[in-house]
Amino acid sequence: MGSIEVDILGQKYTIKGEAPEEYIQKLAAFVDLKLKEVHNSAPNIAPLKAAILASLNIADELHRIREEHEKVTREIEEKASVLTGLFE
Repeated sequence: MGSIEVDILGQKYTIKGEAPEEYIQKLAAFVDLKLKEVHNSAPNIAPLKAAILASLNIADELHRIREEHEKVTREIEEKASVLTGLFE
C-alpha cells in the first residue's frame, strides 16, 4: 500500500491506498473541482458546508449516472431478448 500526496483547495493530503497514483490524483482533482465550483458560487461559505454541498453534488452525479446505467442495461437486455427470440 503506497502513499500519495494530493492537493485539494490548496491543502496537501496524504492518501494511502493500492490504486495507481494517476487514479488517486484524478479523483483528488475531481473533488478539488467540485469544491471550487461550490466556493465560486458562494465564496464566503464555511469549509465544512462547502464540503457537504460538494459531496451532495458528487452523490447526485453518481446517482444520476447509476440510474442511466440501469436504464441502458434494461434496454440492452430487452433488445437481446427480442433478438434471441428471433433465432428460436
